[in-house]
Amino acid sequence: MCDSLVARGARTADGATLFAKNSDRRGREAQPFVQFPGAYYPRGARVRCTHSEIDPVAETYRVMGHSPEWCWGFEHGVNEHGVAIGNHATWSREPLEATAGLIGMDLVRLGLERGRDAREALEVIASLLETHGQGGSSFGASGDDGYQNSFVIADGRAAWVLETTARGWAARSVEGAGLTNALTLGHEWQIGSRNLEKSALQQGFWAPGGRLDFKGAYAIEGWPAYLTDRRQQASARSLEGPALTLGAMKSWLRDHAGQALPPDADRATEDPDRYSVCMHADPMSMTTASMAARLPVEIGHRPWPVWISFATPCTGIFVPVYLDGTLPGRFAQPPSREEAEGVGRAWSAWEAMRRLQERATMNFERAMPVLHTGWKELDRAIELDRLRVEQEVAVAYEGQRFEEGERMLTRFMEDTAERLVDRANGLLAAL
Repeated sequence: MCDSLVARGARTADGATLFAKNSDRRGREAQPFVQFPGAYYPRGARVRCTHSEIDPVAETYRVMGHSPEWCWGFEHGVNEHGVAIGNHATWSREPLEATAGLIGMDLVRLGLERGRDAREALEVIASLLETHGQGGSSFGASGDDGYQNSFVIADGRAAWVLETTARGWAARSVEGAGLTNALTLGHEWQIGSRNLEKSALQQGFWAPGGRLDFKGAYAIEGWPAYLTDRRQQASARSLEGPALTLGAMKSWLRDHAGQALPPDADRATEDPDRYSVCMHADPMSMTTASMAARLPVEIGHRPWPVWISFATPCTGIFVPVYLDGTLPGRFAQPPSREEAEGVGRAWSAWEAMRRLQERATMNFERAMPVLHTGWKELDRAIELDRLRVEQEVAVAYEGQRFEEGERMLTRFMEDTAERLVDRANGLLAAL
């Protein structure tokens, strides 16, 4: 399960496009934040995705995103053109494909690698979906179930919601939207796959006359609303409230339905109070990675930060990362086998934050005040350093000293990663 929120125009304080997403997976599935350069592909090459191979395009763009360690694709990410994409597991009345194809995380990365803006990324995903379908394990490398997907796709000028059913799809441009794991588009979809209405009629999902209601036709009957209603209400409250800021988007990612402490994971599965945007429902689903960004209209010669968190965001902090420069190994590498087994101090950021989250789970009432105080000083120090470094890099870029600016950002991210892990290890000991 996952949650995304996108807002732009009048929905945000400065009119910019804001994007935020929580990746909800199995709690111990490592999800580092990785980076890939742009590339050129010769004729005859093939691109190996998670379960299948596809034809390449001549050129791909520089990308970064949170990626489950077993997976080729991203849960969410950004590219060098300021496009952000995130996916969510959905299910429709059409059955899952039996043969391996592309999974939703593959489609996120492919959309980022091949799309220069949100609309082009949407078209990339839609075309690949129609050609290759959605099939294969989506919870592990093999032997697990798959799912269909919905997507939020945004850039500095536009935002789209794309929802799918087997190889069909519908999409709508939005100024604000929140997605969970249920289909949401009704009659108001704007573009869709060629045979979307015909297929619904042929399968008896829709009666002739009137514009197709995508959700009404394709959503599964008896959808367990207790999984999603509370989270959708949290999105609606955010979009209907004051104009959103980046800080508000981060707060939404930490939302526990307005409660100070996370929901009780021991509640019955059917209890809607078990679920929140910041998910604590292991073994069913846990928030394992988060991302928030203010998407630039023009990339220009100034670095723009993307804010990431590992494990549950309520037990950690968001730190800035940049496509310019090289991500540190502490962010980009999954934990070693010894780390994952709890041997020694954590080195990887994901493992350090996972251990802290699991320790906090033992007694949230005691842990949350300790974590809030423990992170506050570091959060402030990183922010001051970020503002200084971004100004220095902007000056270097203006002077055409791009490699120098990228080195500055690389050093800043390395230092940030080291400080984050050190503080997490210290807080773990304090708890």
